[in-house]
Amino acid sequence: MRPIGVFGGTFDPIHYGHLRTAFEMLQALRFDEVRFIPCGDPPHRGVTFASARQRLRMVELAVSGQEGFAVDDREIRRTGPSYTIDTLLTLRAEFPDRALGLIVGMDAFLGLPEWHRWGEILDVAHIIVAHRPGWKAPDIGPLGDMIAEFGTHRVEDLHAASHGRIHIHAVTQLEISSTEIRDLVAAGRDPRFLMPDAVRGEIENSGCYAPGESRDEVSQERAAPAEK
Repeated sequence: MRPIGVFGGTFDPIHYGHLRTAFEMLQALRFDEVRFIPCGDPPHRGVTFASARQRLRMVELAVSGQEGFAVDDREIRRTGPSYTIDTLLTLRAEFPDRALGLIVGMDAFLGLPEWHRWGEILDVAHIIVAHRPGWKAPDIGPLGDMIAEFGTHRVEDLHAASHGRIHIHAVTQLEISSTEIRDLVAAGRDPRFLMPDAVRGEIENSGCYAPGESRDEVSQERAAPAEK
């Protein structure tokens, strides 16, 4: 059976940059599916602008109808900080014989040593790094050592083992950020063509990024700062 891609994030909001990366990974790495897993209680941010349920709804709208895309709400349902290692362990228990590929951006990968129990991730899944121009993979330090020992350019290696490899894959660079979208909406401008129209409509109808709204009013889930 082909590997499962695991694509987590706050998705506050989800946009075409997320979707294009996931689509290219789905095709190039021959994943069975890419699971979008919205972060329930993001330990690295403390508070989201849209509530967990609003963000989940936007992800559901964004991927609707796309073959190979799925939405997984396990972090929304779970209480406490949404640590990546905990999510991967639940997926491993659910799919004991399947390869799992954790998809992260190069910026997130460079911060990996700050994540909660980061050294255990390769014991559970592969790490798939979405590489964009302007970022350089480390060749020294703990991450450089990991790439030297576990890195592979072969997609077949991701299918042959259930975990334990690092694969860096170039993806199309789309200069879109969730922060800029929130700022744009708060300024009363239209985010059309930065995301699917269904997501744009949900943002407009919910008012989750409207100016003058406090984070407490928009987000029903406050989270205490903690490790990733």
